[in-house]
Parts: sequence; structure tokens; C-alpha cells
Amino acid sequence: MFESAEVGRSVDKIEYAKRVSVLRTRLLKAQHALAGTSLRLVVIVGGVEGGGKTEVARRFLDWLDPRGLRVESYGDPSDEEDERPEYWRYWRTLPSSGRGAVLVGSWYTRPIVRRAFKQIGSGAFDQALDRAMAFEAMLIREKTVMVKLWLHLSKKGQKRRFKELESDRDTAWRVTKQDWEFSKKYDRFREVCERALTKTSVAEAPWTVIEATDRRYRDLAAGEAVLAAIEGALKRASAPAPKPASDRSKPPKVSVLSRLDLTKRLADDHAKKFEKQQTRVALLSRLLRDEGRSLICAFEGVDAAGKGGAIRRLLGAIDVRNARVMAVAAPTDEERAHPYLWRFWRNLPRLGHATIYDRTWYGRVLVERVEGFCAVEDWKRAYAEITAFEAELAEAGTIVCKFWLQISPEEQLRRFKDRVKTPFKQYKITEDDWRNRGKWDAYQAAAIDMIEKTSAPDAPWTLIEAEDKRWARLHVMKTVADRLEEELG
Repeated sequence: MFESAEVGRSVDKIEYAKRVSVLRTRLLKAQHALAGTSLRLVVIVGGVEGGGKTEVARRFLDWLDPRGLRVESYGDPSDEEDERPEYWRYWRTLPSSGRGAVLVGSWYTRPIVRRAFKQIGSGAFDQALDRAMAFEAMLIREKTVMVKLWLHLSKKGQKRRFKELESDRDTAWRVTKQDWEFSKKYDRFREVCERALTKTSVAEAPWTVIEATDRRYRDLAAGEAVLAAIEGALKRASAPAPKPASDRSKPPKVSVLSRLDLTKRLADDHAKKFEKQQTRVALLSRLLRDEGRSLICAFEGVDAAGKGGAIRRLLGAIDVRNARVMAVAAPTDEERAHPYLWRFWRNLPRLGHATIYDRTWYGRVLVERVEGFCAVEDWKRAYAEITAFEAELAEAGTIVCKFWLQISPEEQLRRFKDRVKTPFKQYKITEDDWRNRGKWDAYQAAAIDMIEKTSAPDAPWTLIEAEDKRWARLHVMKTVADRLEEELG
């Protein structure tokens, strides 16, 4: 792959000036057109040390309108980043619709370096590349124009570049001790990088390998690759998008929900049992920080099933300084301008902390599916994306507890009427709640699919019989305590 980028291409000053004039004009026009769409631009600038990654990023700021473009550089993770899943730092820096980001370094950098220094094996390396490919595939489906540039220098060319930079007092600082250390392992890095680029250069997100010996050629090639990607995406965006459609599936007669015994009740002496489980949660949750873990409790369920009451009791057992509740409603304009999971990624808890979600990322396969707020293709692919998201949480040390609270339609109606006539409960009942009762079967069918397709060993669903609120609250508390004890010992 790299041989073709070592042929000595160059561009003289006159040709460079002519081509840059045309290129800048077209880039600005394309960027302006992009700003009026739901597309976003992500440019990865990777490559050999000394290839000029920072110079190329600066060139994009010169050629494009910097108000719609930002540059992100990923060094060693900060303490804040180290306390969350690896991809948290990348999700936070994704541009919104109509805007762009140039990434100096990326999700490829760490696995490549670790593999080059034999800190991970080939299996772990391939797994990291698979995750990168899945991430990019998701971004592309979420209307991201993905451009991946690899700036290449030969072994001799790299050493020549380092010496050239070191010979000038104004640029000597740009060559670090680490650069020379990496240079000593040039052949090893080349082997690892070739494996990475070969595996991850796919039709939807190909790598463009650019010879970086001649700076003018390098900059033009990078600019032309970005221009071609934006113009191509704008043409494709003019095609009709899949139309959202509501889903009115019927649930099967026998399912994980129909098998629940909603007659379960607690006796009047439940207080001691509940207090015991609450104490367990209180004591065990204080071990999260010491063990380098965090906790997420996700609540979904039938309207009026008692999610709020269960959450309040659970929150009462955890140190409030280390816990918060996220109530998930319809996405804001800012959230709609980003990939679907963005708003959940950016609010993940740090180590030692807990976040309790009242409604969750499962809205895409529940509300959005049933109400027709997204295309069928979007909610069908969401199962895999959500499962991957939760796998990353678990891998980073997050304990994930997911609850579905189930009641009968008759009990729901009784609770709705109680809310209407009780002044301090009236805020809980809305027109949407009444309207959704007419879609009971569709929501049940969606919930059954969700539970069956997204329950995993590290993020299992716990189904709660919630006809009796006291039973439900005790079951939730005991489940969290048991998971904490299992995970924290």
C-alpha cells in the first residue's frame, strides 16, 4: 500500500498557486453547501511522524471558513478521559450537522502504537480495528462525510525531515524524543500501519495515502481528497431519504413479558426487607471509586409502571454527591444535530459515580419505532449499535443494570385516573400517556424485541413485575445490590 506513495511526486510553485486558487474556491463553495444540510464532515489526518499532520490541519483552517471547522488533537488521555470508556473523548468532539472537524490523530493511534511496541497481541489489535470500523460505519449512516488521510514518508524521508526541522531553531521544537524513538521502530510501525490501513480501508471510508515528501503536493492531495468527498456526499444527499413510518406490530401471545406473574405482592412487613437491601446498596456503592468502577441504572417500562418511585428510592441509597438522575425526553435541536447516541455518551459517569436514567437510549427502538419518528432502517440498526455501546461501557468498568417495569393495562388505567384526581400527581399525566394506551400492543411488541435482542451477560435486562409498587421497588433494590456485590466482591 505504501510503495505507491514513495515515487517522489512534487509540484512547482507556479502550478501550486494555480491549483490552490481553484481548490480553495471549490472547497469554500462545498463547505457552504454542506452547512445547509444535515451532513457533517470528519477528516482524520494520520500518518508517519514528520509527515506534517499538523501542517495539513492548519492548511484546512486557511482554505476553509474556520467558523464552521475545528481542529482536534488527541494526545495522552486526561484524567477525565481516563475515567470513562475510550471512545468518550471522540464522541465529545464530533461536529454537529453542517459543520466539520479535522482530527489530528484518531481512534487508530493508540492501538497502532500499542501493537508496534507489542503491548497488545494481534487478536486485541484486530478487535480494536473492528471497533473503529463499526464506529465509522455508524457515523456514515448518521450522515457523516468521512475522509481518512494517511501522510506517508519513506524511512530515509522521515530521517531527512527530522534533521531538516532540527537544523532550524524555529522548528527544532517540533521534533521530540518520542519521534526519534518511533523512528527507530520504523519498519515495525510500517508493518502494523499497513495491516491497519488494509483492514479498515472500505468502500464507505477508504484511506487516501499521500506521499508527504513534497509539502505542496501533500497539501494539494489532501485538499482534493476532502473536496471530492464533500461534493460526492452532496450529490448523494439530493436523493430521497427513507421516510419514517410508524410500526404497529402485534406482540406474540407468549413472550418474556406475558410470562411475568403480575400477581406478586409484598406483605405489610416489607419495610425491614427493603431497608436491608437499601443498606446493601449504600455500602457497596461506596466501593465503586476504590475498585475503579462506575454504575449505570437504566429504567424503561410501561407508562405509570412506577419508574419514578423506584428511582427515588434507589437514589436515596447512594451518596448524592456521587449520583445523578438523567431524565431523557425528546431530543433538543443540538442533540438532533449529532449522531443518535451522542447525548448519552457525553453524560457518562466518572469512576466512582452513578447515573440513573429515567428513559434511555432505547427510545429509538421504542418510542421512535412505534411513533414513526425515524426510518425503519434507523431503528433496526440501533439494536447492534446499542449493544456495542453497552459492551464498551462494561469493558471500561461500568456496571450496567437495565430494568423493564411491567404492569397490566387495567392497572395502568387505574393509576392514570388516580393521577388525574390527585393534585400533586397531575403533572405525571399527559395527553401522550392517554394516546399511547391505544398503542399498547405496538409498544409491547417493540419492548419484547428490545429485550430479546439487547440482553447481554454484561448488560442484562431485569424484568420487574410492577403491579405492586412495593414488590417492584424491593426487586429493583435487591437486583442492584446483587450486581454490585457480584462485581465488587
